[in-house]
Amino acid sequence: MPLKERLYTHLVQIARDRDPYLATAGHFFVREYIRAQLAQWGTVETHTFQAQGMEFQNLILNLPARSDGGKTRFSLSKASPMPKPPILIGAHYDAVPGSPGADDNATGVAVLLELARLFSVEPARYPIRLVAFDLEETSYDRAGSTHYAHSLQGEPLRLMLSLEMLGYCDQTPGSQRYPTGLQAFYPDRGNFIGLIGNLRTIPDLIRLSRQMRQCLPCEWLPAGKRGLIVPDTRRSDHAVFWDKGYRALMVTDTSFLRNPHYHKSSDRLDTLDLAFLTNVCRGLVRGLQQL
Repeated sequence: MPLKERLYTHLVQIARDRDPYLATAGHFFVREYIRAQLAQWGTVETHTFQAQGMEFQNLILNLPARSDGGKTRFSLSKASPMPKPPILIGAHYDAVPGSPGADDNATGVAVLLELARLFSVEPARYPIRLVAFDLEETSYDRAGSTHYAHSLQGEPLRLMLSLEMLGYCDQTPGSQRYPTGLQAFYPDRGNFIGLIGNLRTIPDLIRLSRQMRQCLPCEWLPAGKRGLIVPDTRRSDHAVFWDKGYRALMVTDTSFLRNPHYHKSSDRLDTLDLAFLTNVCRGLVRGLQQL
């Protein structure tokens, strides 16, 4: 099945009311769909956490690096080799009440599931860790990504990527808005994918954007001071990784700065550009294979 059709198949299953408090049946269905899809490629681990007296789950799949993926690092104090740190790729699977969340964030999860398939067939130079986060559409302290980042206890990561709304494209002049001060530096059409990273990721932003531009327009932004200068750059699961000092970036179609259906009941499948989404997925595979 072509990649575009695979992505659409995932979107049909995921884009539904799935708020974890008010649409528990849809939330359970989507979580178990993700678990079943990831389980095709390896053992799915469950990271359970508590929020407001309830239990929630992040789902994790670890994929190995390719066997010729480079030299193994050695510790000076131990004879045994140390494994290469993984690239963590995350996407949240919850949605706001009353919205099917097709772009926010069924698109991110669909791409996450296809990255699992693609990197299981053709591994990258670094191990890939795919995480489906719950409770992103809540406070920073309760978010599944926050609980998971705390659980790492300083475990090294090569890079963290948050896949956050990837499927809305608008070719109309003036369709793209920006936080104050940025509009002079970026296109006015919402037809590109954005990469937003902390300063430590600048080399990765350059390399990823160069590869992704082979598939679609791509723009990147380095966010200083953990994104606090432009607070809108913190609005996803990468923010806690910035706060903990990791290299982390968000892959995004810029959310409410482009998509008029953000957090609305109109965030439906028929508003998405599947060709755009497919090229985002292809570009990510191309870029991550080069890291």
